[in-house]
Amino acid sequence: MKFTASQIAGILEGELEGNPDITVNKLAKIEEGEQGSLTFLANPKYTQHIYTTKSSITIVNRDFVAEHDLTTTLIKVDDAYESFSKLLEYYNQVKNNKTGIESPSFIAASTTYGKDCYVGAFAYIGENVILGDNVKIYPNVYVGDNVHLGDNVIVFAGAKIYSESIIGNNCVIHSGVIVGSDGFGFAPNADGEYKKVPQTGNVIIEDNVDIGAGTTIDRATLGSTIIRKGVKLDNQIQIAHNVEIGEHTVIAAQTGVAGSTKIGKHCLIGGQVGIVGHITIGDNVRIQAQSGIGKNIKTGEIIQGSPALNYGDFYKSYVHFKNLPKIINRINEIEKKIGREQ
Repeated sequence: MKFTASQIAGILEGELEGNPDITVNKLAKIEEGEQGSLTFLANPKYTQHIYTTKSSITIVNRDFVAEHDLTTTLIKVDDAYESFSKLLEYYNQVKNNKTGIESPSFIAASTTYGKDCYVGAFAYIGENVILGDNVKIYPNVYVGDNVHLGDNVIVFAGAKIYSESIIGNNCVIHSGVIVGSDGFGFAPNADGEYKKVPQTGNVIIEDNVDIGAGTTIDRATLGSTIIRKGVKLDNQIQIAHNVEIGEHTVIAAQTGVAGSTKIGKHCLIGGQVGIVGHITIGDNVRIQAQSGIGKNIKTGEIIQGSPALNYGDFYKSYVHFKNLPKIINRINEIEKKIGREQ
């Protein structure tokens, strides 16, 4: 897929300096650019590289003034970083603009779908599924019965969406994601055996949610597991049954959230965090990586440690922990001295 400098300048509403007909078909870092690549300069500490880059086109801020000769064509914009991000988004839209039904695939007769949908080869779409406009279902995806996908949803290859799940508009489900598998519900009987508790609820994912590769979201025992609008989940996260995650919360990889826990809005949760079940985490909470959360957390707190402590308390305690051998030696010396004096 090739773009000319004039096409890119038009997309970004930028000012072009150089060859308007030069083409690019790939992206590169400014220091690693080569012919046919597009790059950008936003951070002044990389300015030196613009004079040696082999990239065909470079996006720069409007106030950039070259101090030496350039071999790259410039596109000047108000904000180079923002414009480059905009271009990446546009590129993805073009790249993912697939339509039509590939064969072999299975689509139940009761399925309804909107305009400009795409269903890849070996995909399975069950009974009474509703697909909105511009939905993209990549190869080897499973969509169970009674699932509803909103407009502009992308489900990448190999994802599994179990029955009754509801996914809103503009969501991205990456490869290997499983939405709606059974919650971990077992009850011991009189003989000490564990019997399965039927998981009869579903998963609801609201608008503008991104779910990273390999993440699993369990269906509720009763009711719904709910991922609110704007949530961003990294790869390999476990969300258990009846969990609710508030709007625009971001969770990093390998975090696990146990059943029936409620997480508030605009939280930032680091990687490898473990959160027990049946607790409430307030809004705007920040949890540092590898923390263990075993109790309710109030709105606005910053938490670290396992078991987790207030962020400030943790670091004050850690200073003493590092010095613990020295402190013990001093205590021993004091005890010896007191013993001699007695």
